Amino acid sequence: MLLNLSIVLPIFALVLVGWVASKYGAIGPAGIREVNRLVVYLALPALLFDIMANAEWDEIWRPDFVLAYGGGCIIIYLAIVYVRRLQGLHLADASIDGLNASYANSGYVGFPLIFAVLGAAGLPLTLVAAIMTVCVLFAVAIIVIEVSLQQEADLLIIMKKTGNSLAKNPLLIAPVLGALFMATGLNMPGPIDRFLELLGNAAAPCALVALGLFLAGTDIKNGIEKPVTLSMLVFYKLAVQPAVTWVIAVPILGMDPMASFVVVILSALPTGTGPFMLAVTYERDARMTGQAILISTCLSVVSISVLMAILPL
Repeated sequence: MLLNLSIVLPIFALVLVGWVASKYGAIGPAGIREVNRLVVYLALPALLFDIMANAEWDEIWRPDFVLAYGGGCIIIYLAIVYVRRLQGLHLADASIDGLNASYANSGYVGFPLIFAVLGAAGLPLTLVAAIMTVCVLFAVAIIVIEVSLQQEADLLIIMKKTGNSLAKNPLLIAPVLGALFMATGLNMPGPIDRFLELLGNAAAPCALVALGLFLAGTDIKNGIEKPVTLSMLVFYKLAVQPAVTWVIAVPILGMDPMASFVVVILSALPTGTGPFMLAVTYERDARMTGQAILISTCLSVVSISVLMAILPL
């Protein structure tokens, strides 16, 4: 347990650095925006391209991993949407809550955490999880919200708009280009590979600091928003989702220890910032979403350490 904490704590310490830098004015609002842009448009795309371009096809093509991770995400998302609808919530808000309980922060936290535990061997699977989170889960939530708000009457138009939006995302463009390069069978020229390595190495620390900067803006001074509901969402994210994913990965699919370790740990990551962005974009209540991200991130230091101690590797 202490060994696992020694792996997890330095990663979350960088989140704390970002939080402190924002709270004490070392980085202002403009800086927060620019650090996040550095991550989204430069560092993380370079890392994703580099991982994909240098990967082997059998490292990426893992249908069992896709089923386990995707199944865990979709089951939890649909369960929360169903429960929140029974409680009388609008479908758009229920969809955002579904994301609060199922949208893992695989991009900002997943890559540095898996690299710290497994090195580069675990990054291709982490890339698959990140793409599924953004391409599948996020897209489903957007379509549900659009349909519920009836901004477009035609489902095909909604899907086209969602697809166009995703196609402009640099975090999707980069691995697609990397896959195209991988398909050529060519070796990456040394100077370009070194350039991508240097830029990609900035992704993990900058992403974690950017997450801390984001969390510093979360409002908790006026109390916790709907504590019972918030507790349910965080519990589902940190405990139920990894449990469901483990059931799919190990007893049902019989995945090997390393892949099952990666898929369960990634499913146990705290809530990412995607749901908050959707809540703001569609003018829904973003306060509870921000608090879900903050609390799940803080508690995940312990929950992930416990899972790492339990899971065989």
